[in-house]
Order: sequence, then C-alpha cells, then structure tokens
Amino acid sequence: MSKPQVGIIMGSSSDLKVMKDAADVLKELGIEFEMTVVSAHRTPDRMFDYAKGAADRGLRVIIAGAGGAAHLPGMVASLTTLPVIGVPVKSSNSIDGWDSILSILQMPNGVPVATVALNAAKNAGILAAQIIGASDKAVLQRMADYKESLKDKVMESKDEVEGYSS
Repeated sequence: MSKPQVGIIMGSSSDLKVMKDAADVLKELGIEFEMTVVSAHRTPDRMFDYAKGAADRGLRVIIAGAGGAAHLPGMVASLTTLPVIGVPVKSSNSIDGWDSILSILQMPNGVPVATVALNAAKNAGILAAQIIGASDKAVLQRMADYKESLKDKVMESKDEVEGYSS
C-alpha cells in the first residue's frame, strides 16, 4: 500500500454522508487517500497539526468539507502550501447552505481555496485527481478514461431519451 496523496477532512462525522463521495471517486481512480474529522472550532490544535504536517506525510492535495460557518478549508489553507479544495456542506444549522458556500468562497488574497458546489464532494475528488494528474501520467490517463466514460454515459442516455420520440 502506498502513502496517501489526498487528505479528506471534515468538521464533523455528520459530514461523512457528503464527503464519502470524494473518497469513492478517488478509490475509483486508484488514488490513495486518508480521511478524518478535524474541527476548526472544536479541535484547533488538531487542525493546526494536521495542516502543518500534511506535506511531510506525502499529501499533495487536501479536500476539506465543512458546514455552517465553514472555517475549516480556509484555516487549513492558511497553514499549508498544499492546494486545498473546499466542499461547502449543507448542515443542520445551515442557512440553506449559503453560509458554508460564502465562508469557503470568500477567501482573502494569498489564501486561496478552490471551492466546489454545495455538497459536491465528488467534484472535489475529481479536481484533486486532476491536480495530481498534472504531474503523474498514470493518473492523467485514468482521468482521461474517466472523462471518456462520462461521455459514454451521456450518449447512452441520449439514445434512451431519443427512443421515446415518435
């Protein structure tokens, strides 16, 4: 087993129902990852240690999901030079998800966080794979195959839809 290249973190175990989609796509693409709970508000020392040690552990990208105030992605991005992908999560205390989206999206200059759509952890996993694929030809080829399979699915659905025409 090789070392994880992607870290998937979330503010609470309740975010797992969303964040597992990132793990699933990384598994499908053959990319090793680690996944854990790191709360920016309840375990700030753990968050600090996780972010500061991520590159030394061999991670190349961090996917951080958070709901509500959603400080985790930005705080992690402030502590590491690795790319951070933020996943806004619509949580039980959320303002229809907008609080999470805006908290992750509106980062100050110098602390970028790539942000995907609300609950779009699958896209975060795909983006992490594309970042890794930029310097790993095997991952780049798996991404090309994955994208081709998406095209095939659309063409199959097109045929199915057009089959209902008269």
